[in-house]
Parts: sequence; C-alpha cells; structure tokens
Amino acid sequence: MSKAAAARRLATAAVVGGGGLGLVGGSLYGVLTAQAKLARRKIGNVKDKPPDPDGVYGVGLPGPALRLAVLGDSAAAGYGAHTPDETFGAFLATGLADVAQRPVVLSSFARVGAQTSALAGQIREALTDQPEVCAIIVGANDVTHRVRPADSLRALGEAVTTLRASGSLVVVGTCPDLGTVRPIAPPLRQVARRWSRRLAAAQAITVIESGGSAVSLATILGSEFAAVASDMFGPDQFHPSPAGYRACASAMLPSVAAAVDVVVDGGRDEPRRGDEGVQSLAQAAALAADSAGTEVSQAEGVGIGRGRRGRLAMLRHRSRQAIPPVVGVETEFDARDTGFADDVPTACGGCDPP
Repeated sequence: MSKAAAARRLATAAVVGGGGLGLVGGSLYGVLTAQAKLARRKIGNVKDKPPDPDGVYGVGLPGPALRLAVLGDSAAAGYGAHTPDETFGAFLATGLADVAQRPVVLSSFARVGAQTSALAGQIREALTDQPEVCAIIVGANDVTHRVRPADSLRALGEAVTTLRASGSLVVVGTCPDLGTVRPIAPPLRQVARRWSRRLAAAQAITVIESGGSAVSLATILGSEFAAVASDMFGPDQFHPSPAGYRACASAMLPSVAAAVDVVVDGGRDEPRRGDEGVQSLAQAAALAADSAGTEVSQAEGVGIGRGRRGRLAMLRHRSRQAIPPVVGVETEFDARDTGFADDVPTACGGCDPP
C-alpha cells in the first residue's frame, strides 16, 4: 500500500468509524511495550508548568492587533522553556508581528500531555477571545499513548470544523517524526517513525477537508539540525529546546501569516520543486509528511473539489521565516496600564500537566 493510500485509509476510517491500520504483530508488540517503558524512564515525568507567554507582541506597531491563539500539546505550550520568550507561542507571535507590522495578542491554551481529544476543551476557552487565527501542534501524545488513529483524526476534524465555524482561521502543525527522539531505541524508533508519519499525512487530509491548512513538522528536530551548535531538544531529549521551538515557529510562520493575508518576504518561496502545485489531497499529504515545513492547503480556485485522483489540494514548500528577538512585549498585567487591556486574553493562567 502506498503512503498516500495509507493516509487516505486512516482519514477515511475516522469518518466511517474504522480502527485504522494494524502495524505490528503480537511478538513485536511485546518488545515495543518494554522499550516504551524504558524510553519513558529516560525521558522522565512532566512536573513543571511551562511559562505563560500570553500578552501583546509588537507593542508600538501601528494598526489593529491580530488575535492569535495557540492550542495543542506540550510542544505548543513550550514545555521545558525557562521564560515566556523561549516558548513556541512567543516566537510565533513575535514573527507574526514582525511580518505583519501590527501588534499581535497571543493567547495560549495548549496543555502538557494533551492528546487530540483535549482540543475540544481548549477551543471552548479560546473562543472567548475570538481569535482570528489558531495555530495547533498535536498528535505526538496520541502516538505514544497508542490512541486509535480514527479517534485521533475524528477529534482533529471536529476541532478544525468548530474553529472555522466560529470564524477563526486554522493552521495545524502535523505530528512530528518521533523517530528522531533519541531515548527511543530500535525497533521502537522505526515503528514510532512509521506511526507518526502516517498520522501526520492523515492529519493533513483531515485538516484540509475540515477547512484548515496543514504544515509538516516531520524531522524539523531531527538530523537536518545535526550541524547546528544549539541542540534542538531540551534536557529530556524529547521536548524541544528554545532553539527547537524557534525552528517550529519559523516553519509555521509563513502559513500562519498567509492565513491572515500577510505576505512574507515579498511572497518569495523556495525554488519551485517538481512536486509542487495542485494534486490529489492524499498524495500531497503523503509527500508533505516526509518534508518538514511543507504546506498543504485548499487548492486555489477549486476549493476541495475533485479531480481524477480524488480531492485536490495545493502543495507548497514555503521558505522558513527568520524570527527576530522577542522584544516589545506587554504581559496581561502590564497591558492594563498601557491601553491594551481590552485586547489581552484572560482565560489561560498556565498549563497544568495531566
């Protein structure tokens, strides 16, 4: 079965109520269970709350503030960061304010340990702030906790549909390649890679069909950063370091900006590749899962109409956007005295671990 067909089958199972694809036999499953327990001991338990990045970014810039909400799991929350300006949300809000040249009001509702099913509760909180655009990173905990792919994808589709119905634009960073996590040893590493990439491709299909856009995080924390002096992973070698969070934000920023009609760097993308353009949604999703930073979105002019190979989508390899230092920030407390009080969210006071 091709990668595109496997992704399509997973996404279809979420709609019709199937269980997804069986990937391992009983004997190998026993080995994987033992290795998973060992890996969890190496990774450790999550105890600390991530710093709260909520506030106004780009204070002093002209124009009305953009409202950005961040939802999802510990990667979206910024677990392991020591200060708010080291989190994924802070980097994304800073970058968006820089390219839009407008203030950005950030509200983070992401939670450590969240599975895709937790998005429903996060969305109920987020909608009180009426965000214009929502950035989501989710899926890794579904893989590590062996959530049925159909259940995971159904929850994601419902989340995107709910946000779009409220008027919010949605960009989802699909499940990272867990084969890059160092504490996970073979053969669990190979299985984790297969599971996470198949889920990422099926997530992209689900997101597009629900009205959002998807960006592949793939190996964004993996071997491509081997030559970088600052490690992309934090001390537990599972969650990203501040440099890793900046890399994730840099990959998602062009798509988040495009969602709110902000052109990044004059619209220059990476040199066009042979696989770019309108093609079947399943094929675009499968290709994106193997290429970090690749965007899958609705095909311009044809929506999610059908071609000879099924639903259509647009595949783009956008250039990652450099993110400047996090400066010019007003926290919720500071904003009450600076005229931004009406723009600053109040629903999230931190992220509680499970």
